[in-house]
Amino acid sequence: QVQLVESGGGLVQPGGSLRLSCAASGSIFSIYAMGWYRQAPGKQRELVARITVGLSTNYANSVKGRFTISRDTARNTVYLQMSSLKPEDTAVYYCNAANVVLRGTFPPGNDYWGQGTQVTVSS
Repeated sequence: QVQLVESGGGLVQPGGSLRLSCAASGSIFSIYAMGWYRQAPGKQRELVARITVGLSTNYANSVKGRFTISRDTARNTVYLQMSSLKPEDTAVYYCNAANVVLRGTFPPGNDYWGQGTQVTVSS
């Protein structure tokens, strides 16, 4: 019903930048919030950044001032601009769409996840 397709991961040197994109497709009426989570080997998945339909944002303390989340609501797309990357940012990054209401249905909606994209920060 709903697919999230991520792109933009890869290998980057410490101090470098990457931009992740995630596009949601399907019979979507609205998405309350879109966000990025990450999971490093041996660790739990954690919130990186999240943005609501009203463009309110919240960030993990570890990425504040370095990462910026933005959203194109009309295209159901979310972006994560990552700068000043550190080796500890290395993880699989997952896109999340929260409270997705499908056309012809009523709230509350469901949550969906992308398949993940690898970000590796290493010299």
